[in-house]
Amino acid sequence: MNSLTRRRLLWGLPLGITVLAGGGFAKMLSSLRKGKFDPHKIDLPNLNKTIPNFTLEAVSSPYKNFNSSILKQQTKPVLINFFASWCLPCISEMPILKQLASQLSIWGIAYKDKINMIDLFLKHHGNPYQFLGQDNQGNIGIDWGISGIPENFLIIPGGIIRWHYAKPLDYTAISSLLSLVR
Repeated sequence: MNSLTRRRLLWGLPLGITVLAGGGFAKMLSSLRKGKFDPHKIDLPNLNKTIPNFTLEAVSSPYKNFNSSILKQQTKPVLINFFASWCLPCISEMPILKQLASQLSIWGIAYKDKINMIDLFLKHHGNPYQFLGQDNQGNIGIDWGISGIPENFLIIPGGIIRWHYAKPLDYTAISSLLSLVR
């Protein structure tokens, strides 16, 4: 390949990528306009299935490890909350979680966060968690199917995921959640 052909290829490559990306974006907008695409709809593949097996280092727990076996043995529903100190929406849902903690056991999983930042976050915003584990690498979150944080899962006895909320909690979501618990 001569240098002139290689130069044309190098100049044309970004243009080709831009055209392909633009085409994909145009298709997405067309689907959105026709009502065939909902950017807020998130696939929830783990709903009504058993929780994935996991073991986390406990940050705050009577147990040495925070794991799926302990969660499966619970006799009452548990809300699992994936959060991080660097997550602004996680801050906005903290008052709701603190209110909810009087009605439901809440277990937190700190997603890709540092222990000192988790401590500062909880000191500043309050701690609604009965147990707290740390997912340093984010692998547990991937196994659970999270698409971002915060995300919440209602786990019923036996370790079944009954409810999954993939955005910050609000009072409408809490009403829906509590109707499942009662």
